[in-house]
Amino acid sequence: METAVIVAIDGPSGTGKSSTSKAVAAKLGLRYLDTGAQYRAITWWMLSNGVDVEDQHAVATAAGKPAIVSGTDPNAPTITVDGLDASGPIRTQEVTSRVSAVSAVPEVRTLITELQRSIAAGAEGGIVVEGRDIGTTVLPDADLKIFLTASAEARAARRSGELKGKEAADLAATKEALIKRDAADSGRKTSPLAKAADAVEVDTTELTLDQVIECVVTLVEEKRAAK
Repeated sequence: METAVIVAIDGPSGTGKSSTSKAVAAKLGLRYLDTGAQYRAITWWMLSNGVDVEDQHAVATAAGKPAIVSGTDPNAPTITVDGLDASGPIRTQEVTSRVSAVSAVPEVRTLITELQRSIAAGAEGGIVVEGRDIGTTVLPDADLKIFLTASAEARAARRSGELKGKEAADLAATKEALIKRDAADSGRKTSPLAKAADAVEVDTTELTLDQVIECVVTLVEEKRAAK
């Protein structure tokens, strides 16, 4: 039986966090949690239920209502809200443009952070948890913390590649949106996007996805061997 290991992977949008985290978890037989999907899920619920997401008080009041459940199989991660599959709806542009505002509300962060900690604690064999404040706030005692970075240009190109058709054409707008979101996430008072002091930084600008995965797998295996 391999030693259980908790891995925190943080970084801004477009650094390859999700693809890397899923692949690493699958290769090493770990569970996987996309914490950004949980913030997207609560944002989608707010928008679907007529909550004014710009009104912090309204968001805080409603935060405890939706039941968010995350499946942690890296090969087929799932997310449901009140029993409904939310994996598609949470990826819309409307949710993407509102998620920073909802995520900044302290009551939302407290609830989702508790949810994330309970999932990590219950993951037999270990888990890869990806997000923006995992190594600093959610799991400060994680066995391994990794902070993925990349240039804004590289991130915008990757994110544009994920978008379809018309949206993909506008690289400049994508880059601008990423920089704006980074500023919102880094500047918020509660659990900002930040690199933990003991995190290993991996700059993915010049690396292929396979190279990033290989690098992280090696780091995890070294950490496992040392435990």
